[in-house]
Amino acid sequence: MRPTASILHLDLDAFFASVEQRDKPSLRGKPVIVGGIGQRGVVSTASYEARKFGVRSAMSMAEARSRCPHAAFLSGRFDAYRAASRIVMDRLRALSPAVEPLSLDEAFVDLAAGEDFDPDRLPELVDELRSDVTRLTDGLTASVGVASSKLMAKIASEIEKPDGSFIVAPGTERSLLEPMPIGVIAGVGPATEARLRHIGVTTVGDVWRHSEAELVDLLGSASGASLHRLSRGMDDRAVSSHRENKSVSTEDTFETDIVDRAELGLICDSLARKTAERLRRAQLSGRTVTLKVRYHDFTTHTRSLTLPGPTDQTRLIVQTARRLLDATDTGGGLRLLGVGISGLADWVQDDLFAEDTADDEPVLPEPVEEVPAVPEPRRDWSPGMDVHHVEHGDGWVWGRGMGLVTVRFETRHTPVGPVRTLRADDPDLVPGHAGTVSQPAGTVGE
Repeated sequence: MRPTASILHLDLDAFFASVEQRDKPSLRGKPVIVGGIGQRGVVSTASYEARKFGVRSAMSMAEARSRCPHAAFLSGRFDAYRAASRIVMDRLRALSPAVEPLSLDEAFVDLAAGEDFDPDRLPELVDELRSDVTRLTDGLTASVGVASSKLMAKIASEIEKPDGSFIVAPGTERSLLEPMPIGVIAGVGPATEARLRHIGVTTVGDVWRHSEAELVDLLGSASGASLHRLSRGMDDRAVSSHRENKSVSTEDTFETDIVDRAELGLICDSLARKTAERLRRAQLSGRTVTLKVRYHDFTTHTRSLTLPGPTDQTRLIVQTARRLLDATDTGGGLRLLGVGISGLADWVQDDLFAEDTADDEPVLPEPVEEVPAVPEPRRDWSPGMDVHHVEHGDGWVWGRGMGLVTVRFETRHTPVGPVRTLRADDPDLVPGHAGTVSQPAGTVGE
């Protein structure tokens, strides 16, 4: 624990959905749900308008549709999300060289590592930061927490969410934590909460009535000791900027191209297991699983899927990698296959204390193809994707089906635009980048 509140946690509010609302004027102020749009899809992010209907991250898309059928259901646009994230991370580095991104939409900052940090000006610094994020990103908002530890900074950023801030004064950690539900402690998921309820623990303060030995007996040595320490606000983890843009991966190049899907599946499983083992050996977890394939003609593609939170569970990583492979065309044969994990963190969000059982069958989001090495013509128009039409200009896919695609022609810098239905194979309609067009600094979106 530090003597001053100097660790900052920033979390962009409903990030994916907010980017979509920013870039699509007709969706501003309306419920937006981003995630896998397939039968087994999962919600990645829901706008606050959709959350009023009970929609939340990691919920099945089928349930989200039943709760909020009038929402806009969109697939992800990672180019737009990465562009917005880059702007925010650059702004954080202006505060301090010690920035630890946890994902595209959140990061820790060690303010004390900055040259000009003045604890007395902390409220002004936070207000300026939040104002700059909104200005530089054309309207996105962020929630900020500052405290003397990572644990408390992350908890603090949730207190006034969305679009707010909270500073935890050193020495007030225990009084703030005491009434909070036990789930606020990193790593305490549903399985652990159920186990703790059996001994009467529902709030953080309830943990204090139990000794470390009792918690270890219930949860195991590492987990019990961790909960005992964290529940008291004791967290000495440093902000680790060296992990940014790094990943853990394993890949294999084949002597001859492999076409057989069953064989590729077994190889994929093996690579995913090795990657998970390397992750745990490094005492890390990761949020984004990436499958890398190289075809017989040496073109290389990657497909990625971002989970709701960091994980180090072998079974979840294997299942995610296999799902990505199942969505990949391997008909022409592969000469290379790889599995990687990025979005690294030194904590596990899904449930640190749950067992990695063979019976777990998590429902995963639909995979999103992120980085094709060689651009290819595409006609698989997905809801929300940016498009350009020779006659009508820039817009985004509203819907598709029966050989047709419906497009709303608007961008973040235009008024609400018209909707037109075109043939899905219209040669004048191509993928576009309307959502990532930048404006001069200082311009704020409507």
